[in-house]
Amino acid sequence: MHIDMDAFFASVEQLDNPDLRGKAVIVGGGARGVVSAASYEARRFGVRSAMPMATARKLCPHAAFVPTRHARYAEVSRTVMDILGRFSPLVEQASIDEAYLDATGLERLSGPPEELAQKIQQAVREGSGGLGCSIGAASVKFLAKIASDVNKPGGIFILHPEDAPAFLRALPVERLPGVGKSALRELTALGVSTVADVLRYPQSFWERRMGAWGQMLFARARGVDPREVVIEREAKSESAEHTFAEDSLDKDFLKRRLLAHAERVGARIRAKNKAARTVTLKVKYADFRQITRNHTLPRRTCSTESIFAVACGLLDALELEAPVRLIGLGVSRFEEEPGQLQLGFDTAHGLEEKRREQLDQALDGIRARFGKKALVRGRLFEPDRA
Repeated sequence: MHIDMDAFFASVEQLDNPDLRGKAVIVGGGARGVVSAASYEARRFGVRSAMPMATARKLCPHAAFVPTRHARYAEVSRTVMDILGRFSPLVEQASIDEAYLDATGLERLSGPPEELAQKIQQAVREGSGGLGCSIGAASVKFLAKIASDVNKPGGIFILHPEDAPAFLRALPVERLPGVGKSALRELTALGVSTVADVLRYPQSFWERRMGAWGQMLFARARGVDPREVVIEREAKSESAEHTFAEDSLDKDFLKRRLLAHAERVGARIRAKNKAARTVTLKVKYADFRQITRNHTLPRRTCSTESIFAVACGLLDALELEAPVRLIGLGVSRFEEEPGQLQLGFDTAHGLEEKRREQLDQALDGIRARFGKKALVRGRLFEPDRA
């Protein structure tokens, strides 16, 4: 089963503020950010997630525009995941507002899939204070995810194995996972518009044409998905980004934002006892063109200053082609490299890394006790925050 919360962020805002119920609600990051979520009342006017907020305001000027509250959404998400865990020991959280649940063998306890789905919906509604979810059930994960979207919002769709081939063949090919805009253009050029069209060609054709991805495309078109429900999925990266109120070409200003990002990302991975080797810089220009640059270190680090230094190096090497509207920073490659030695502290670089580590530990401890704003680095201090 794939359980997908309906308009999650917007629904939480309506839950917490009764005045917003039944009204168009758009959740997002400021006038120049993008839409994080839109209530179904706002979607009727064409508002969609990831749409620029300026566009959303033109489409639905009467909506209530609400800033994101990630801590609150995470709190509600944990409640929902705990509820799902009461029904099956195998629950895989796919994102903050969706999860897969392995319902194999639950018939004796919870009845047939339709009945189980109804029980889950009721439990989520009661346990969350009134939030709705849509549920799809199928024999494999990707079909369950597609099925959960069939009767949104608040619907249930059970795709029984005997009905799956016909259901698949009639699907538009872009509904298959992994088929983005670029792949869709290539498929359209081949006369492929539905999943049935994919099956007109043999597997060997797709392998020659698109390699490993073509092989996966053919497998999905046949309803094959070997992935199992995984109880815990370890995060492979951490990132932070910010859209500015005004576009900027000032690298000193951009670096201050990178330092704030490095603090957030560094604190997150230290809390998970992780360290990263690759630092990624993301830049989005005023015309919405986007570029990324990354650098991989010889050894892992979780130091805010070390992550920041790498990001600054990437920015310094970049010739900005236009004013910047968004800058982001990410870290990845948490795994230990085979044969990799931990950084020793008998070198000047090692001693500096040790100093940074001790500073981060002190800052993390103080902020955990007194709040995130208890201490602010001088380079990030703003008078109105005092």
